[in-house]
Amino acid sequence: MKKDFYVYAVSLIAALGGLLFGFDTAVISGAEKTIQSLFNLSGFWHGFTISIALIGTLVGVISAGKPADLWGRKKVLFAVAIFFGIASLGSALSQTWLSFLFFRFMGGLAVGASSVIAPMYIAETAPARIRG
Repeated sequence: MKKDFYVYAVSLIAALGGLLFGFDTAVISGAEKTIQSLFNLSGFWHGFTISIALIGTLVGVISAGKPADLWGRKKVLFAVAIFFGIASLGSALSQTWLSFLFFRFMGGLAVGASSVIAPMYIAETAPARIRG
């Protein structure tokens, strides 16, 4: 019984990466006009600023598998969690447009990496009798 609880708890925590992806999308949609006026962005750069997290997501998805194979899923998920924290604080405290872009991209990397690594980690930690 205790072992099953552990598996479900680990799976729930690992699956939070997907929740953070949706949360980021919802938050930026409410702040995008303020961001445009705060950094005085043209239409193109406004769109680029909002979408840079998705660009980071693509890079994160493409590049996350190799580190996870080399160092293990759990260690890389911890690193991704640190990326999420740094990106969140950095985005909130950014004083310049370039720093805001950097931290949004970093958050995208974390989202992409967690989208690849979390399902693998969940599958690996689940006992064979409850996989499916």
